[in-house]
Amino acid sequence: MLAGTVPASALDSLDFDVRGGGDDIGAAVRASSLLIAAERDGVEDAQDLFAAARAEYGRLLGTLYAQGYYSSVISVKVDGREAAAIAPLDAPSRIENIVVRVDPGALFRFDRTEIGPLAPATDLPEGFVPGAVAQSDVSSQAANAAVDGWRAVGHAKADLAQQDVSADHRRNTLSARLGIAPGPKLRFGALKVVGQERMELARILKIAGLPEGATFSPEELEDAANRLRRTGVFRSVALVEDEAVSAPDLLGITARVVEEKTRRYSVGAEVASSEGATLSGYWLHRNLLGGAERLRVDGSISQIGAQDSGVDYALGVTLERPATLSRDTTAALSFGIEKLDEADYTSDAFNLGVLLTHFYSDELTFRLGLTYDFASVTDAAGDTNYRTLSLPIGAFWDNRNSKTDASKGYYLDAEVAPFFGFGTTDSGARVTLDGRAYYGFGADNRVVLAGRVQAGAVLGAALDGTPRDYLFYSGGGGTVRGQPYQSLGVTSPSSGVETGGTGFLGASVELRTKITQSIGLVGFADFGQIATESLFSGNTQSHAGAGIGLRYDTGFGPIRLDLAAPVSGATGAGMQVYVGIGQAF
Repeated sequence: MLAGTVPASALDSLDFDVRGGGDDIGAAVRASSLLIAAERDGVEDAQDLFAAARAEYGRLLGTLYAQGYYSSVISVKVDGREAAAIAPLDAPSRIENIVVRVDPGALFRFDRTEIGPLAPATDLPEGFVPGAVAQSDVSSQAANAAVDGWRAVGHAKADLAQQDVSADHRRNTLSARLGIAPGPKLRFGALKVVGQERMELARILKIAGLPEGATFSPEELEDAANRLRRTGVFRSVALVEDEAVSAPDLLGITARVVEEKTRRYSVGAEVASSEGATLSGYWLHRNLLGGAERLRVDGSISQIGAQDSGVDYALGVTLERPATLSRDTTAALSFGIEKLDEADYTSDAFNLGVLLTHFYSDELTFRLGLTYDFASVTDAAGDTNYRTLSLPIGAFWDNRNSKTDASKGYYLDAEVAPFFGFGTTDSGARVTLDGRAYYGFGADNRVVLAGRVQAGAVLGAALDGTPRDYLFYSGGGGTVRGQPYQSLGVTSPSSGVETGGTGFLGASVELRTKITQSIGLVGFADFGQIATESLFSGNTQSHAGAGIGLRYDTGFGPIRLDLAAPVSGATGAGMQVYVGIGQAF
């Protein structure tokens, strides 16, 4: 039995009593109560309280049915009168006391469960079997599963045609017989589009890629909608099936779209005590030529006020076109220039490339590119020009539940980039890996354990013959917090020049805890290792850092403040401070 008096600010008392059924059913009933919610929200108007009292019967009855109780008795008395017996026009102008009494009655179980016909491989809910608790939602789930099973094999108009559900109150059992009408097997008809303004109709049809004449498939329908959403051109996309079927077996589809504004811009900033401030931004045109072409200009100024290096500048331009070569392939042309003023070298560079990205699924993408890079580098060894032609091949898998503040899921980005060097530049291959995992536990995932592993290696090229931006460093916000930015490198065995390594291994772990809905605390530890040959060979050096952080959730991503100090290694001393938007990884 669950009973208690809930203090009320809007009336003298609200007495809510659930007798029988155990604590679980009592908690479920109270959680669904409109009157308890009204009391919690401070509702004072008598009309609103009376309306909640009259609606309480249906709300509680639905909850009890969902738990398998079909012989319940519910009483809601307003100042001693049953709320259901009070005429709406005779509603009280003042309410002093409300008493709710709930007797769940006996728990019902399924005596008989029949549903059919069923399509092959239909997956019915486990609870829709004789002897199971007769929860009302289970029958609905079984009907939906049966309809979905037929739709999955092309019967788009499948529907629930018959339902016979009866309760035996003497035996406390429920009998459910559900009849499904599969309807005819259909094919996709023509795709019609409504709502486009600047977007070309032919390009919408090409991007959607709905296979006209093919057997109807809900999965194909959802994929077509996702392709249109992925362009970023549309604020909303809905693919609606026609009510009528066209002879002989064609089902028309209408795409209802609302276009976004064509232009968008964004600015951002990050600050770290050792590597200085970074200002970044981009300007985007979503539909440059009317075919969902995306023109994006990115710019950044970084290491402003850095301790051991000068200011870096970068500018990039990218033009993307979806549905190139195939409906799921996006082609991109890119051009970028940058000027780097690092602690051990300076560089003026540019690159020109083409990239094909294939969206295999919502979570998995593949990419293939061709890039020409040129860099003029000045370091302790003098001036060197590096020229390479590379073929980056990569895969990206992301099933996190949030891109900015994940509490579960995985992230994996892997790439192999063979490169051919011109002149004094060596040839070889560059391999990189970035893996992340998230595990949340506790109520509402208030505690999250997050881990990250990074690895990189240059294979087949000598250290001095490898372009400087192909080499690896450790230290700073992206690798090891608590250590100065790019503070860990190597000394070239042949030239004696301080430089990056051809191998890198990094690991990070964070324990994130929410103190309130918007404020969180983080404890973290980072490790980094650099090698002169491949991943672990030759001369290797390592360092580590650890610290604590504060997070403030803004709704679009947390603001991050991290304080970190060195734990091992000889590259740093003292506290480092990092401020940015979004989790560290």
